[in-house]
Amino acid sequence: MSHPTASPNDARSTPPTGAETVTWDLSDLYAAINDPAIDRDLDLSDAEADALDNAYRGRIADLDAAGLAGLLSAYETLLERSHKVGSFAHLAWSADTTVPAHGALLQKAMERGSRLSQKLVFVELELAAAPDEVAAAWLADPALARYRHWLELVRRYRPHMLSESEEKILAEKAVTGRNAWVRFFDETHSAARYTLDGQELTRDQVLTRLYAPDRELRRRAQEAVTAGLRGLLHTSTYVMNNILADKASDDRLRKYPTWISARNMANEVDDRTVEALIAAVTSRYDIVARYYRLKRRLLGVDELYDYDRYAPLPAADRYYPWDEAREIVLNAYAGFDRRMADTAALFFERRWIDAAVRPGKRGGAFSASTVPSVHPYVLLNYEARPRDVMTLAHELGHGVHQKLAGRQGLLQADTPLTTAETASVFGEMLVFQDLLAREDKPEVRLAMLTSKIEDSFATAFRQVSMNRFEDAIHTARRTEGELSAERIGELWMASQRPMFSDSVTLTDNYALWWSYIPHFISTPGYVYAYAFGELLVLALYARYRQSPAGFADAYLDMLAAGGSDWPHEIVKPLGVGLTDPGFWQNGLGILDEMVQEAEALAK
Repeated sequence: MSHPTASPNDARSTPPTGAETVTWDLSDLYAAINDPAIDRDLDLSDAEADALDNAYRGRIADLDAAGLAGLLSAYETLLERSHKVGSFAHLAWSADTTVPAHGALLQKAMERGSRLSQKLVFVELELAAAPDEVAAAWLADPALARYRHWLELVRRYRPHMLSESEEKILAEKAVTGRNAWVRFFDETHSAARYTLDGQELTRDQVLTRLYAPDRELRRRAQEAVTAGLRGLLHTSTYVMNNILADKASDDRLRKYPTWISARNMANEVDDRTVEALIAAVTSRYDIVARYYRLKRRLLGVDELYDYDRYAPLPAADRYYPWDEAREIVLNAYAGFDRRMADTAALFFERRWIDAAVRPGKRGGAFSASTVPSVHPYVLLNYEARPRDVMTLAHELGHGVHQKLAGRQGLLQADTPLTTAETASVFGEMLVFQDLLAREDKPEVRLAMLTSKIEDSFATAFRQVSMNRFEDAIHTARRTEGELSAERIGELWMASQRPMFSDSVTLTDNYALWWSYIPHFISTPGYVYAYAFGELLVLALYARYRQSPAGFADAYLDMLAAGGSDWPHEIVKPLGVGLTDPGFWQNGLGILDEMVQEAEALAK
């Protein structure tokens, strides 16, 4: 049952969401931040790393397949123990970044993790340096089947690896360099408060008001966010410049040809595939402009501003308490496959979710895979709006994917970012289609469809426009030197305007809105993976609707495969060809059809 919204003109009068007490239980990792098992595990990992060094340094290329399998099993076990500490520290800190003890534990985990990686760097260096004929024998031997793809990936990095002493220096300095800047940025923005209608709110709470039906509230929310970002602008600009310079230095040292090459390699796609994706999406910006001209008519306004983009149509103004959102998502998942719903239900039943909005908590949402021997945890900032339901479906999709892929072991469980978004976006699609099927009123269906179109645009077109921004700032930083806030703002606006053409007016305030997006800081080059995932899911869902028999089994097998093979091989059984040059246009054509459907319903 849906609940009425708060008064649209008041940012303060919001009813309870039911998620206020939904917090996670991290005891499956450690009992508390002062659990003595934390130091015990760190010390044990160090000791085991020393033992591996004594047993294997200088002789890895001489190992037969069985001997290498024994080394990698021990290597994986000690890495899992270390990563468990790091996962716990990150989750505790994310739940409240203002607690000094949380920050201290996170820093300790990073420092000890850096020391451990320095001890173990010889493993990957020797694997990469082994003669081709030795590596070919390893890869062909069933004894190493569990590690085959990971070994392939390590071998690929041979041209970009440095000497052991150089690798150790980079790992040591990253703790007080790039990693420190990322943490500083996150803590600064998490602690910031934004004043709206006399109330001090988190950024995410204010951003939620951009989805309010009242236009004046949306405008005030945009002003509030802009004012807060302006107060942080000097800090954000300085951090951004340091991240850009650090990336340029890394790329130069490792001989990557472009700023995006390292990310593409990590994503297991080549530069040409990514260039084809970017070219395809930017060539269809006309779909975005056409849709927002329609929305301008639907809202009855002469000019659509950036703060109007996510304004709901009246029929979509719904409020979803936590228990209702849980039921919606699990029912939609069950409609696809009971195993998917049962896995997602564990997150609710066993307190693997932190959904409450509170001061000091990290903004946004994520699913942390932690380690295969435990399970993922999901963080949300739930405010009971339709978008929050989709975010829940999205992050639970990640969680199900990570839980199923855990059987591959630490080294091969994680997927590259290009396919990491597949299960999350597919989960959103399941929930959307389930909700749409329940409605028969054209005005409600139109409102729901416009909301879904906007989400898809945010995942595909907007992320590619942000990739264009990243391309511009990385290039500018390498050719122009340190960039001013004004220069970064110019590059931001120049990358955003083409997507909308004349359909949306971007205000001067919007020039600051690059400065809160964490992906630019923590994972340069990440954002295009969202578009990759969105268009892949559109193709997968179309295939599912055409031939549902056996699809769920193949889909869950794909999720369970994790990162155990190349992305194009993992999706092949589902009838999708990632290497097909026309693949991206197929997904874009589906988005075009969704806009056509909205235009027809609007009539």
